[in-house]
Amino acid sequence: MTTINSPVVVWFRQDLRIKDNPALLAAHQTGHPIVPLFILDEGNNGEWKLGGASRWWLHESLQRLNKTMKGKFCFQTGSAGKILKRVIKESGAEAIFWNRCYEPWRIVDDARIQQALQAKGIEVHTFNGSLLFEPQTTLKSDGTPYKVFTSFYKNGCLGKGNEPPQPQKAPKDLSLSTHTGETLNDLNLLPTIPWHKKLAKHWKPGEIAARARLNVFLKRGLNQYKEGRNYPSRNNTSRLSPHLHFGEISPNEVWHAATKRMGAKGCRKDVETFLSELGWREFSHSLLFHFPDLPRKNLQKKFNKFPWRKDQKSLKRWQQGQTGYPIVDAGMRELWETGYMHNRVRMIVGSFLVKNLMLHWHLGEDWFWDTLVDADLANNSTGWQWIAGCGADAAPYFRIFNPVTQGKKFDGDGEYVRRFIPELKKMPVKYLHNPWEAPEKVLAGAGVQLGENYPFPIVKLGDSRKRALKAFSELAK
Repeated sequence: MTTINSPVVVWFRQDLRIKDNPALLAAHQTGHPIVPLFILDEGNNGEWKLGGASRWWLHESLQRLNKTMKGKFCFQTGSAGKILKRVIKESGAEAIFWNRCYEPWRIVDDARIQQALQAKGIEVHTFNGSLLFEPQTTLKSDGTPYKVFTSFYKNGCLGKGNEPPQPQKAPKDLSLSTHTGETLNDLNLLPTIPWHKKLAKHWKPGEIAARARLNVFLKRGLNQYKEGRNYPSRNNTSRLSPHLHFGEISPNEVWHAATKRMGAKGCRKDVETFLSELGWREFSHSLLFHFPDLPRKNLQKKFNKFPWRKDQKSLKRWQQGQTGYPIVDAGMRELWETGYMHNRVRMIVGSFLVKNLMLHWHLGEDWFWDTLVDADLANNSTGWQWIAGCGADAAPYFRIFNPVTQGKKFDGDGEYVRRFIPELKKMPVKYLHNPWEAPEKVLAGAGVQLGENYPFPIVKLGDSRKRALKAFSELAK
């Protein structure tokens, strides 16, 4: 850059933070004033436009980051390539900085934008700001991507003594340049019907809240994490996934903060298990990077012939938490109420949809995409392919979660089910996860009228299991 007072542009995407933001730090180190820019570009993501819950989170996160930036954020909507050219020309900027994203359309779009800007003499600087290890650096010795998580994690990520970079400190005394744009409200991220207000009761987006959430987890949730994370009524999960997705906190910071607890008495196994969950996030992004069709195409091609059923009524009952299986219904109602679902329960409700109901995993993937505050294309696609048995390192097709035994094992006292299904609040624990087996006297005493205020089971577990196994076994022929 030759012009002394010319600004530089920092293009924010999934990196809505100040600390350990390599693009922002590099821009700050130039000594030039910074134009902080956010562009809502929904012209290239096709069917993967932001879901409703994600739009609410993004609005809140941007609002808080703009406050940190002293209200100088430049918001724009439209084609990123066209807007960047215009902002750079109008501001007189000679360089732009951004952190790389890894969704397929972003990779294609970013390459095109970078080439166009460089052709006009604009310096383009890009960085890794959202992953511990970039997908192209975690390949097998033969140059192919890993499809088995354990090998990916131990050899691809942590092989040869690799360790994620230490997080960088937040730059001090940012020099910010104002550039005229739209307002945050002009992005129209919030729905016209204020259903999103219920989410605010359970979540606080933003960088400050993300760091506070990490600290709470390290103090209260990390101990006993290995076992406790399986029980939805316990507070052993980190609940950091939406903060990580929107880049309000870096995975480097989370990794190293957790690693520091490794030496605490009795904590090693818990820390190792938590770090491996961060590894699953890396694995998911690696799969999406190397297999860009992951969101819609089975990695295991034999599943292309699977005879999925079409049953809109059953799908709706699953979405609304009206299947008649309490642990499934509690999970689906938690999702609708809070924009989140405990990971153990995600596996249970997913298995029920694709195996007991034999409905396509795309239907579950789409519902999660719209309703989860932590909706992430890599995690969502990998998770649903794993549940369906058609992905990389997937659960075998014959692994069908029994919602009754899962409920009794992981919600033995019924605290989770009672929290989200108040109509079963008075049911004795013996029949809480299988109310259809309760004597009439017990049902009456609990105020439960099956078919009236709580549904009969939508399918019989034994019959639906046999149906699924028969269909899966046909694929092997």
